[in-house]
Amino acid sequence: MTRVTMALGLAGAAFVGLSGAAEARDQIRIVGSSTVYPFATAVAEQFGTKYKFPTPVVESTGTGGGLKLFCAGVGEQHPDMANASRRIKESEVQQCAGNGVEEITEVQIGYDGIVLANSNDAEPMKVTIAQIWQALAKEVPVDGQIKANPHRNWSEIDPALPDKKIEVLGPPPTSGTRDAFVELVMDKGCAEFEAVTALDEERKKTVCATMREDGAFIEAGENDNLIVQKLEANHDAFGIFGFSFLDQNLDQLQGSLINGEEPTFENIAAGAYPVSRSLYFYVKNAHLDVVPGIKEYVEEFTSDAAIGEDGYLADKGLIPLPEDELKKVREQALSFTPLTM
Repeated sequence: MTRVTMALGLAGAAFVGLSGAAEARDQIRIVGSSTVYPFATAVAEQFGTKYKFPTPVVESTGTGGGLKLFCAGVGEQHPDMANASRRIKESEVQQCAGNGVEEITEVQIGYDGIVLANSNDAEPMKVTIAQIWQALAKEVPVDGQIKANPHRNWSEIDPALPDKKIEVLGPPPTSGTRDAFVELVMDKGCAEFEAVTALDEERKKTVCATMREDGAFIEAGENDNLIVQKLEANHDAFGIFGFSFLDQNLDQLQGSLINGEEPTFENIAAGAYPVSRSLYFYVKNAHLDVVPGIKEYVEEFTSDAAIGEDGYLADKGLIPLPEDELKKVREQALSFTPLTM
């Protein structure tokens, strides 16, 4: 009986300690995607003026890095929410559960496109998904064999493309934009080549998804604004980032046509632009009753005023969900229904 009593006492102390630690922080902490960052920041600012709670702290850590922090545990030292420019992976959900983060609410906020953009002072480019893969993959078909990518200029892939050096700045592997780009461009582009589709599955996966390491593709970090600055300085370079950053910098940048479609708000909303994806944020349900304001923040983010067709996030480049989808998302979000994969 003594051992049981002691065990119960320790468990109770641990629970009180956890609650006390969480309650010691009265400001919501959010980490994650650089693409979702400007949207989450705008919502945080609105929330800060509308409610009595402190304005949330929003950090741009990249989707992968943010979810790693989010899934590390429960308590004051761990974030309450994570922004993501792709859906959470099953392995990440398992990592969360292993660290005691057992109930997560998933909230889809809208859509975004991934663009291949360059300076307005350069020639616009029309390119296909297959040609982008040929430009950026570490290995490509050469005379029917998979070999190290020999292409130095775009025109070596197709004479119709610019006779300029291939130089593309893009996100690192920790970025959700990188994950989505691999899925929507690299994997689809390589599938158009018989020499690749003939490979066994493991080899094909590597050939399709592995980016060049010879300087043609440059990992530019999680700061998309830095890529914008570099493109303005180097008119021959291209950058890979979310449509929202292009939309906010149209005075400096232009998006390439991909498979004949221009990256515009209308084309992404209509599903015509081929490189588009869903955007999300995730809530740690264990923090709902101990960190003040989370419920109200979610209410603000899912409101018509924020992510509706005429919401203030549309002005920042977010492609809204259809009305029927938004209704379902809002109901699920505000009831904090735990995610099931």
